[in-house]
Amino acid sequence: MTDVRKATIEAFKKQFGRDPKMQAYAPGRVNIIGEHTDYNGGFVLPCAIKYGTAMAAAENGTGKMRIFACDINGGEADEFEISENIAKHPDKLWVNYLRGMTQMIARKFKGQVKGLDVTVSGDIPQGAGLSSSASLEVTFGHLVSEAFGLKIPLQEIALMGQASEAYIGMKCGIMDQTISACGTKDHALCIDCRSLKLTQVKIPENLSVMIINSNVKHQLVGSEYNDRRESCEKAAKILGVKLLRDATLEMLEAKKSALDEVSYRRARHVITEDQRVLDAIGALEGGDLKKLAALMYASHCSMRDDFEITISEIDGLVEIVRDVLGADKGAVRMTGGGFGGSVVALVGPENVQQVKDAVNARYKAISGRDATIFETKACTGAQFAKL
Repeated sequence: MTDVRKATIEAFKKQFGRDPKMQAYAPGRVNIIGEHTDYNGGFVLPCAIKYGTAMAAAENGTGKMRIFACDINGGEADEFEISENIAKHPDKLWVNYLRGMTQMIARKFKGQVKGLDVTVSGDIPQGAGLSSSASLEVTFGHLVSEAFGLKIPLQEIALMGQASEAYIGMKCGIMDQTISACGTKDHALCIDCRSLKLTQVKIPENLSVMIINSNVKHQLVGSEYNDRRESCEKAAKILGVKLLRDATLEMLEAKKSALDEVSYRRARHVITEDQRVLDAIGALEGGDLKKLAALMYASHCSMRDDFEITISEIDGLVEIVRDVLGADKGAVRMTGGGFGGSVVALVGPENVQQVKDAVNARYKAISGRDATIFETKACTGAQFAKL
């Protein structure tokens, strides 16, 4: 049992004075390649990581959710009535994800959702771009589904999580919730974000997944994320397609004069990134690390130059890692929504320490701070157990 799972059980006993009866868990994620393609109906290739969110719970015999978050400000609580229209909390962002999930489930399963006492603990680094919010939503959705026998498919829980992000003002794609719900051990997951078709992609056993947190905290709500989505929608409309997934570079070039420069570059990133995802699947399946490295660096440059979501600290980290790995010992790029967060590297175990040493030696000089380095393998998605 992981530390966060133990923590929720102990916290439940202390907070509610009894034993919990059930527990749910869902991981965070790191996206190997395919950034800002999800809400454009395209392809993404994330994997679930060994860090996640756990919840312990028991029914409380009321019509209320009573929730205690162990890790926030030394412990924060919230309580709200279960209904089909739940107001957002004015101050506590974390609980609005759970209020949104409760509202979505209550609307679909009228009268079937009852009160729960819940404790929450997680070990996903906050602001690192590893989808702590999706993990929170999926854990809670799966918990409620299993607690009341609703049998909500995991992909539907992911969609409810996406709707919960919209509830708090974030028009995100479906990637983060889907991989948190549906991840498989030792595999990345290719998600067709239009059809929601899922394809498991084996990650070679000789590759470790490294996540290097710049410790520049990223925050997408109220940021430039929605502006970029609007630029993509604008470009799609001018190109005459519903989603940029359906556009080609030839179509984009033919309509270049009708697009402003920003929308043109945003669309170019998405169109080329979709192809890079499909090519990366072939590289992973063929064990071609050199090809994967080229694709991931091209992805990074596209995010830096066309989508403009990297920052100098992230760019610096990528170059430090590339200096160590060269063209064929590993692959690296920024991961996540941008404006901070982390880089991801797929590296042979024999090169992991070299990467760590280089980052520890060089990153602080360019950023004024230390990076935090995590290692993981691809992990299983949402889980539930009775206690």
